[in-house]
Amino acid sequence: MKKATFYHAGCPVCVSAEQELLNLLDLSKISLETVHLGEEKHQIAAAEALGVHSVPALVLDNGAVLHINHGASMAEVKG
Repeated sequence: MKKATFYHAGCPVCVSAEQELLNLLDLSKISLETVHLGEEKHQIAAAEALGVHSVPALVLDNGAVLHINHGASMAEVKG
């Protein structure tokens, strides 16, 4: 099973992107973890280390980072 992690900050752009991804993906074939960086600030450094520069972003198990729209920069997420 493929794995992916969706990073977001809870903003309207992020919530919309999450809903669209959930509607699009076949969750029987992919394990999707969702990380709300606004609530899980301890995950910010790990997200940045993976190459997340803004949210919403989807990180695939092959290391690819897909930045979706632009909800917030990581500097904005850090507050």
